[in-house]
Amino acid sequence: MGLLSSIKDFLFRPVEQGSDSKGAKSSQHHEHNGFSIETQPLKEGGSFRVQGWIRKDGKEHHFIRADQSHSLEGGHELSLFKAKQCIDQMGEAVFK
Repeated sequence: MGLLSSIKDFLFRPVEQGSDSKGAKSSQHHEHNGFSIETQPLKEGGSFRVQGWIRKDGKEHHFIRADQSHSLEGGHELSLFKAKQCIDQMGEAVFK
């Protein structure tokens, strides 16, 4: 196998189902006060950074926070808490 074949195999290898190089392997969907929330903590080293999306009526707000958890489940819980807090404080203004 030549060098170019090795590079090609590396660059075009299949990606694992449901994961990418930075994201967690799962997302969770929730509803809060008429808003749809999707949590998907970012895996960074041995921890998971808060990340998610808030959606309503075709509008979307993506958020990433500095907060981290040591477990995937904890990352989902913290991401959900932060999304609900954002919705409660800002409401529709979150999309501006």
